Amino acid sequence: MRHLWSFLAGLVVAPVTWVLVALGQDGSGRTIDRWVELGTFNTANLIEPAVYLGVAGLLLGLVGMLRVSPLGPLVAGLLLVAPYVGMFVAPFEVRDLVPDGWQVFGDPLPLLLPVRNGTLFLIGVALLVAVFSGQRWRRWPRPLAPSPEPPPSAANEEPTYALTDFSSRGPDDRDSPPLSLGYPDETPTEPLPRRTAGESPWSQPPRASAPRDGTPG
Repeated sequence: MRHLWSFLAGLVVAPVTWVLVALGQDGSGRTIDRWVELGTFNTANLIEPAVYLGVAGLLLGLVGMLRVSPLGPLVAGLLLVAPYVGMFVAPFEVRDLVPDGWQVFGDPLPLLLPVRNGTLFLIGVALLVAVFSGQRWRRWPRPLAPSPEPPPSAANEEPTYALTDFSSRGPDDRDSPPLSLGYPDETPTEPLPRRTAGESPWSQPPRASAPRDGTPG
């Protein structure tokens, strides 16, 4: 289906481009010649022919540059090249076949002008060259779907703990014993004997009392 639409586009773009180029070239030439005669210029007079040429370039770009089908540029290029090629074979017959005296919006339409100066031949060759670029008409490759990543193995997974994991452990699972202020595994020592009243602080310290089992201290 895209080849059919491209073929129809080439049939329409070729004559429309011919008309627009003829209007633009004739308008530009007459406007600049008028400026030279008057010795002054008005840029607004050049807007209309510039619009004709700009629209013609836009149509040619759409047909020749878009990745639609090579059939459209091929048809348009052959139609635009044919009048100039005919000048090599039968120039007078070709000149008589081109209509003359037509007008568009009151402006003369010299269709023979782009044929004589070779503009149609230049445009047609450019379109034909675009046809022979084979890779331009290939479809864009579709991106491959990303392959799913394999799940990580259980050996590589790091254990995760919640805040309540440590509180639920038993006493045997702890790495170190709980901290305490004393030493529960040792026998507490007996308190030192107190001094009696009236003793000097520099006197001999009192001796410890004998053990309860009767052994000497």
